[in-house]
Amino acid sequence: MAELISVIVTTYEREDALAVVLRSLAQQTDRSFEVVVADDGSGPATKAVVASWMQNLGAPLLHVWQEHRDFRAAEMRNRAILASHGSYCIFLDGDCLVRPDFIAMHRELAERGWFVSGNRVLLSERFTKRVLRNQMTPERWPFYRWLAQRAQTGVNRLAPLLRLPLGRLRKLRPTAWRDARSCNLAVWRADLDRVDGFDAAYSGWGREDSDLLVRLMHAGIRRKDGIFATAVLHLWHAPADRAGLSQNEERLEGVIASDRIRAERGLAAFSDRVPA
Repeated sequence: MAELISVIVTTYEREDALAVVLRSLAQQTDRSFEVVVADDGSGPATKAVVASWMQNLGAPLLHVWQEHRDFRAAEMRNRAILASHGSYCIFLDGDCLVRPDFIAMHRELAERGWFVSGNRVLLSERFTKRVLRNQMTPERWPFYRWLAQRAQTGVNRLAPLLRLPLGRLRKLRPTAWRDARSCNLAVWRADLDRVDGFDAAYSGWGREDSDLLVRLMHAGIRRKDGIFATAVLHLWHAPADRAGLSQNEERLEGVIASDRIRAERGLAAFSDRVPA
């Protein structure tokens, strides 16, 4: 039996997007997975969306919630990791649709000693509103349908949607972390435990995912590119408040300059406080 994969989906007050993301996960060809919705304090509407998919997802679905106090993505992901059961974790944002073979491709790329960083296609505001309003299923579209969307500036690029068997080329950037994002990132659970997960010392938007990747590399874990295999469709959203970014960047620079592996406030800080 295939190893269980945990898909950890972060969300906050975006139930319309979460609903279509869960729909796209329900269509996966690889069925050996669970979904953990990592909810940073959303209200009843999000809870209702999760409840509606409990019986329809075709895979175990957990809802882990924390009170909303500023942007605390690192803490929320740690709580979700602790609630998960898989040996491999895929981190996905709650506004990123996945194509039917998304989990299958991540499973194919999974390799001990490596994390996998995928990429994304950005949908425009206008196209995103159409997708949500009309219940469109772009995650199932063939490539030719995307050509028209690109011509209408509905998406920012098409190349990530192509499938290419890159083989050894996927390991050409083993220590490149700057363009890797946690909206499409896969890490072995054992490696997350080794570095104590995300660092909840980061508060506000930005750089908590970079911190994780730098510490993974300090621990000897290398990057494998998931480009041309695992691209996600990123729905438009308004820019995040970046008021705390400079402080987070200063913290990250300190980690880069050190050889630190474990988080200051990682998994261990929440291991006895995971919501049911």
